[in-house]
Amino acid sequence: MNGFFYGAALQWRLDLRSRTMLIACYAVPLLFFAVMGGIFTSVLPESRDTLVQSMTTFAVSMGALIGLPPSLAEIYGRDIKNVYQANGVPLSMGLILTNVSAFVHLLLMSLLLYAAAPAAFNAKIPEHPAAHFCGTAILIAVSLSIASVIGLAVKDTASTTLFSILLFLPSIMLSGIMFPMDLLPGPFAAVGRLFPATWGYTLLTEGFSWSLLGPLAGIFLAAAGLCIILLRKIRMR
Repeated sequence: MNGFFYGAALQWRLDLRSRTMLIACYAVPLLFFAVMGGIFTSVLPESRDTLVQSMTTFAVSMGALIGLPPSLAEIYGRDIKNVYQANGVPLSMGLILTNVSAFVHLLLMSLLLYAAAPAAFNAKIPEHPAAHFCGTAILIAVSLSIASVIGLAVKDTASTTLFSILLFLPSIMLSGIMFPMDLLPGPFAAVGRLFPATWGYTLLTEGFSWSLLGPLAGIFLAAAGLCIILLRKIRMR
């Protein structure tokens, strides 16, 4: 157990040195918050009621889908995987440690947005902070599970980034944070429901219900199953 916590802390420090992780988890979400937060509240003053939730959804999706896959591609697509195998370390350890580290980064980013939004844009604080952060933790976990599939399935970092962007853009555009879901054409709304950002944003704004937790649990379990299959294929290479 001590070894696990040491590895998690080490991975967290390594992520702090990673340019991709810093940009995806902190720089871009903060820039988006500064620019779009001002635009949203100026054009639609009522957006202050859901600004914390929308900015959190963007930050989590950005950090998970763009930040995590390159780290996994570096571990399982290069010599690090051979080092793991040579020293008898389970290949799943790299996946677990990077996910734990990314989870901590994204939770910290969510805390920062929660504190900054009311001060910067007079945004409304969620009525139930415990439920808000519980929902945020669920969204982070599900988003990281999808990102893990990309990182394990794609071998090189360049292709990983491309696939991440292709998944991230529709995830945000169709999630409801840019414009209401009821304004989307039926097919686009249906596609949006395939992404955790859509269900996570609704969870943060409307509260907990089985109708929202069910799809998120289904996405997480499907992604976890794919990760197990991909790890087995990596082990046989």
